[in-house]
This record gives sequence, structure tokens and C-alpha cells, in this order.
Amino acid sequence: MLFALCSSAEAQQQPKKVPRIGILRAGSAPDPFVEAFRQGLRDLGYVEGKSIAIEYRWAEGKNERLPDLAADLVRLKVDVIVAAGPGPSLAAKQATSTIPIVAPALVDPVGSGLVASLARPGGNLTGLANQADELPGKWMELLKEALPRFSRVAVVLDPANDIGQLRASEVAAQSLGVHLQVLKVGGPDDFGNAFAEAQKNRADALMMLASPFLYAHRTRLVELSAKHRLPTIYNQADWVVGSGGLMSYGASFPDMFRRAATYVDKILKGTKPADLPVEQPTKFELVINLKTAKQIGVTLPPNMLARANRVIK
Repeated sequence: MLFALCSSAEAQQQPKKVPRIGILRAGSAPDPFVEAFRQGLRDLGYVEGKSIAIEYRWAEGKNERLPDLAADLVRLKVDVIVAAGPGPSLAAKQATSTIPIVAPALVDPVGSGLVASLARPGGNLTGLANQADELPGKWMELLKEALPRFSRVAVVLDPANDIGQLRASEVAAQSLGVHLQVLKVGGPDDFGNAFAEAQKNRADALMMLASPFLYAHRTRLVELSAKHRLPTIYNQADWVVGSGGLMSYGASFPDMFRRAATYVDKILKGTKPADLPVEQPTKFELVINLKTAKQIGVTLPPNMLARANRVIK
């Protein structure tokens, strides 16, 4: 009886296991999207350091580091890996087939082979798709509406993070009768030459294809767009609101990262990633910066301004 009582008391005194989440990002801290994810956890009642622990792994813009960082999280035996972006998602998927992976802002998850289907992902990865591979056509339509003489467009491409975006740009350009120029940038040293090439080839506008690497250097890229007076469209509002870009059209990344917290919560409570369908965004935002438009000499039509979700004056 005494042995049973001691065993019971000892079991009650054992601390409850705190689940650990591994976050794998191609960029560096501070990261507004990771903060949105943390806010999502707080909204669900989690307290970092008490009811949940988070292991952060940043590639600092060096994609070649992602496999080692993903392997490190696997060695730590985290309960869930949150991997945002094509590079981190692929690195995490290659590092483990057992640890659940939640991937906010997936690009073409089926075409990239990360999931079997949106409704039934299969395997250990699920998340939210941002449909970046479907946006280039809409971007060109907006540029055509904004610029009456629009006929030549340059796309800034990070080859390490292209999953379907370039192909979608080529299809859209052919459909709209627009000449397409591809500017591949593998590192910051390529930025100046890329913009010089766009100007040399008389590009009427630029499209900045989605990439964590390009996002990490958004301030410099927006400055170059203004310097060369090139109207540029981006996939996230942060390029416009926080960095002064001309316009953006796409899903809300903070919303997707906050939503990713609910996926983590369900997985920690026993749901398998294979049973959590990949969600697609239902809301897309058009954000326009009139100060930048004036700076580069662009007059945007009133009907476009009326449709915009946000207009910065």
C-alpha cells in the first residue's frame, strides 16, 4: 500500500511534457510572419516557454544551409516542424517521413510532389497554399490596366525557389501578347545587373516572383525599382506597406501563418497531417502606394484605386 501511494505521488510530481515546435525559415529574425504564427499560438492559449517550446532555425538567406538545419530539428525530435517556403518545405520533407510538417504559404504543393492532393495530402506534410504559381497572369492584367502602353515585362526570378511561377508567367505573357524577359538572380550581387538589363531591354514594368530570398532583400530591390523608375508588382503587401513598393496582389501571408497555428494545435492533439486538407486562400488583396506612383511618374486609373483594398497616400 505504501509502495502504491509513493508511486502515485511520484507520478503526480512528474512534470507534463512540453511539446516542441521546430521553425525552419530561409530568412532571418526578426520575421513578421513567424511573429504572426506565434500570435496564432497565443490566441489558442499556448504560452511559449511554459506550455510550448519553439526551436528556431534560420538559414540567413543561404538555401544551402536548409538541409542541415532541417536535419538538426529532426535530431532534436521536435513534435512538429513548421517550414515556410519552397526551400524549407522540401528540406524538411527530405529530412523526415515521420515528424509532422506544417507548411504555411505552399507554392504548387501537388506539382512539387510535397502532397498527393490538396484534399488528402498523404504522408507527413500539410499546410496552406498561397497560389503564387497562379498569380503572374493576374499581375500582368493589373500592369496592363495601370500602364496604357504596357507591352514588355521583366520578371525577377530566384531560380532556387521557382515552382511553377516562371511557367505561369510565360503562359500569361503569350496569352496577353506581352514580351517577357527573365532576370535570374542567385545572390545580392546580381541585383544591379538585373535592373540594368531590364532598362536596357526597355521593359515597361517588373514582376517580382515570390521568393523568401527576394523578400529578405525587399528594401534594396524596391530602391532599385524606384531608381530605374520601373513600375513593379509584388506578391505581398509588405513590399508596398513596409518597403515602399508600387503595388502588390496576393493572399495575406500573416493570415496564413496565423492559421498555421491551428494546424499545429490539431496535430499536437492527435490529428495526422495526412487527414488535414491543404487550405487555399479565399481572400486576395490589392495594395497600392500612390506616393511611389508619383515618385516614378505613374498615374494609376481611378477604377483601379477604387478596387484596391488599401491605398497609401
